[in-house]
Amino acid sequence: MKLQRIALAAVCMFVLAAAAVFAGCGDDNDSGSGDGGSGGSGKIALLLPESKTARYETQDKPLFTKKVAELCSGCEVIYSNADQDPAKQQQQAEAAITQGAQVLVLDPVDAASAVTIVKQATAKDIPVISYDRLIDSPDIKYYISYDNEKVGKLQATSLKDKMGDKGTIVMINGAPTDNNAKLFKAGAHSVFDDSNIKIGKEYDTPDWSPDKAQSEMEQAITALGKDGFQGVYAANDGTAGGAIAAMKSAGIDSADRPTTGQDAELAAIQRIIAGTQFMTIYKAIKPEAEQSAQLAVALANGETPDAALITGKTEAGGKQIDSIILDPVVVTKENVNDTIVKDGFWTVDQICTPAYAADCKAAGIE
Repeated sequence: MKLQRIALAAVCMFVLAAAAVFAGCGDDNDSGSGDGGSGGSGKIALLLPESKTARYETQDKPLFTKKVAELCSGCEVIYSNADQDPAKQQQQAEAAITQGAQVLVLDPVDAASAVTIVKQATAKDIPVISYDRLIDSPDIKYYISYDNEKVGKLQATSLKDKMGDKGTIVMINGAPTDNNAKLFKAGAHSVFDDSNIKIGKEYDTPDWSPDKAQSEMEQAITALGKDGFQGVYAANDGTAGGAIAAMKSAGIDSADRPTTGQDAELAAIQRIIAGTQFMTIYKAIKPEAEQSAQLAVALANGETPDAALITGKTEAGGKQIDSIILDPVVVTKENVNDTIVKDGFWTVDQICTPAYAADCKAAGIE
């Protein structure tokens, strides 16, 4: 019996040792899996610029945090929104660093001010991913966005073609502190300046504010007269909404004054279905947010992100930065079904509320 007990104990010890070895192997496979595993750990700061543009709270934040959770069960997302205040974003970045953030995913309020944030993070060996808007610093680790000059070209080309390459427009650009706004504007001008379209009035809209865009449009209507323009270039859907509100208040039917937009906000899609806004630019935020999460999780776990993610390089601060550049898509009433609805960006139920049910039916969206 004594020999049997000794033999049994030896077997048990062998099984426990083997189990420990296999458990250890399993832990190694899960940890730091920035490209699809569920293990790993780390703190990742997501710093977004403002909430007046609906996409950040309704799309970017939830999509990013969900993807991080899928990739890294032990990762924590430190989230902040700067409400269009550069000083507030600076404080939020410093707070995230103090809380132990290992990666900053930064969409800057002010691209110039954000350079200071990058310097502070880099000094502590914390990589910074420039998200959606380019930070002109050689120290950013990665840049992910859309071809923003192309966005402006697509908007302007759509408007030019709609107007038959003739007539006068009002240009309502984005915030002068936003590098993307400068690129949208440059892209649009490259089309308009080589066309027969005349720019009657042009404004740069502080903070991308729809209220300020509405005021700018009111000024343009006063200066040009109700019949003094035939179209409106609005850099995004928020400024488009402001311009359309100004036209409505002045007794102008915006259905007769094609107005551009960008971001495919729900309200804009509904306006497009109803015919009061001409078009928007759809930038599929899901791949942008999810691929940013892939980069961030890998970096937080001390890994090199999958090289297959990188599509090119972008100059920032005199250095070529590895970048993920995605393609924007023009959306009009004719292709809402094949873009927005097909991708699940907005559902039919979200778009076709009772107020828009008849418009949806007429557009074949049911």
